[in-house]
Amino acid sequence: MSNEYRDAEGFTDGATAEGLGPLAPYAVVSLRIALGWVFFYSGVTKLLDPSWSAAGYLEHAVPPGNPFVALWPLLAGMPLVDVLVQWGLTLTGLGLVLGALVRWNAFWASTMMLLFWASSLPLEHAILIDQHVVYALVLFGLAALGAGRVAGLDGYLESSSLVRRYPRLRYLLG
Repeated sequence: MSNEYRDAEGFTDGATAEGLGPLAPYAVVSLRIALGWVFFYSGVTKLLDPSWSAAGYLEHAVPPGNPFVALWPLLAGMPLVDVLVQWGLTLTGLGLVLGALVRWNAFWASTMMLLFWASSLPLEHAILIDQHVVYALVLFGLAALGAGRVAGLDGYLESSSLVRRYPRLRYLLG
């Protein structure tokens, strides 16, 4: 794997991961794939279960004292919520595993994690930071590091004619 990193515009600036050590690119890829698998598997199992619905959780598992207590029952009655959770988890996970549109997928996966975190307030076994926040922070780090460019499809996508024609698409890659 290349130790060369790219700047926010997607161009190399001569910076390398050498200061981080020779295993840094492998750690980035491992984190990206492992976290992607967690999302992908969670989504696929929900898609394959015809009886799955977010309504059960939203109506019965939100802890007492949740600061957004009025919001969750409203969402429980919306079929779109089930579709967004099932396909959101599946597609963001697949994108992370493949290293495709990593920034785009990391943004949406982080959004889901923060919503899941908000629905679990007040936290039973943590103060402010739980696994949802940790996932969101790891996703932020993967997006910031351009993890899709390291053994992922984003490096290939950046060289496509579409991205050359519309360079702002690089903000979704990485």
